[in-house]
Amino acid sequence: MGKAIEITESNFQEIINSEKPVLVDFWAEWCGPCKMIGPVVEELAGDYEGRAVIGKVNVDENPAVSAQFGVRSIPTLLVFKGGQVVDKQIGAVPKGVLSQKLDAQLV
Repeated sequence: MGKAIEITESNFQEIINSEKPVLVDFWAEWCGPCKMIGPVVEELAGDYEGRAVIGKVNVDENPAVSAQFGVRSIPTLLVFKGGQVVDKQIGAVPKGVLSQKLDAQLV
């Protein structure tokens, strides 16, 4: 079963340049809504295994990446395609909302 990749400042660029769509969850240990969406992100990693890359960035440990993309409130979920942000979701949302954003990039 797929598992969300731990993304850091050192591997970030390589991961978002994947040929597959990439969903990145910007989160922190102290963030309540992040804890709510965390399991959803892990489920998506399983659902989209082989079709998309699902990863998580701890904003406390990777402030430069968070600043680069203007992440001010968390959770913020960014969808990348070809290394570019193509979609964005701020706050905890149902799994279906995130699935739709990924599906739109799989075409």
